[in-house]
Amino acid sequence: MFELSIPGRICFYGDHQDYLGLPVIAGTINRYIYLKALPISSAHFQINLKDYNESFIVNFQEEPSMIRPGDYFRAGLCVLKKEGIIPNKGFCVDISGDLPSNSGLSSSSALVVSWIKFLVSVYAPRLNASDIQIAKWAFSTEVEFFNQSGGIMDQFTISLRGLIYINTNNKSYKRLNGDFGSLLIIESGIPKDTQELLKQAKEKSQKAIDLIKNNNKKFEILKSDKNHYELYKNYLPKDLQPYWKAAIHNFVITKKAKQILNKKKTSKILLGNLMNAHQKILQNEIKNTPSKIIKQLEAGNKAGTFGSKIVGSGGGGCMVAMLDKKNIFAVKKAFIDSGAKAVHEVELIYPKN
Repeated sequence: MFELSIPGRICFYGDHQDYLGLPVIAGTINRYIYLKALPISSAHFQINLKDYNESFIVNFQEEPSMIRPGDYFRAGLCVLKKEGIIPNKGFCVDISGDLPSNSGLSSSSALVVSWIKFLVSVYAPRLNASDIQIAKWAFSTEVEFFNQSGGIMDQFTISLRGLIYINTNNKSYKRLNGDFGSLLIIESGIPKDTQELLKQAKEKSQKAIDLIKNNNKKFEILKSDKNHYELYKNYLPKDLQPYWKAAIHNFVITKKAKQILNKKKTSKILLGNLMNAHQKILQNEIKNTPSKIIKQLEAGNKAGTFGSKIVGSGGGGCMVAMLDKKNIFAVKKAFIDSGAKAVHEVELIYPKN
């Protein structure tokens, strides 16, 4: 039997930044997608989604134009076929997990990484593909194949594991060792519409940056600072100014968080303040936080967090809160009393080697 457990991820700083080529800080948590595979004497895959009581057949060869949006199993086969990785024996593949789906914790990316890692391990073991290579193929499968709007954060964080600062512009990364204290994941109970929100935010943010570049050929977003928002905002129509503000301010917040997380002694209060500042930008400028979630975040913060924010693209899904261990009970209760569906204690996980 072949077995894998692939973690979900939290974006701590830099939501809605990776598709602009700006850096993010994200980490993997101890909630997983599990893949188990047994060889079978058939020229196909028998896929069993255990949590949904759903089963289906995936053939080795699929016509790319016939693959439906979100069919990562067939898309992954097409991506790897271009690399010369082609199945030659069948498997029964069971997939389950304790990672909430459609919640901002990248359950879909964890699924894709597990599928790609399985295929490469079984059909191209001598390739000894690196975690970065797995991440690139997973990104090609989930985003590029379907012409979606996301960036590289999810696939890279999940493949590499740990707490990571990712320079999404050149696909480099740096491992961080900071301490957030205790962590809670809060299920809001509100479903999210990932692609529509991502598409709108990406289009408007990129349009704002392009307009500013047209007015100042020397402008480089990676060299920008907080002052550039006021300096250039009048080049933009009113509807693009919030996205410009979000791009600049969240970039500054992420850089400050990296500086703190690089230090031997981490200030949880400063990290919490930056997380709250990030959330304010997300809810006020990108407007990705429903009023019910804002209410839940405010209740949690009042009960004793260092900081909290919505996770992922937003519109619904999960939140993360960082806090002192002694406040866990009170904060959990505050979130539940304010309408949250569930609250889970989680920990960051790191590579075994």
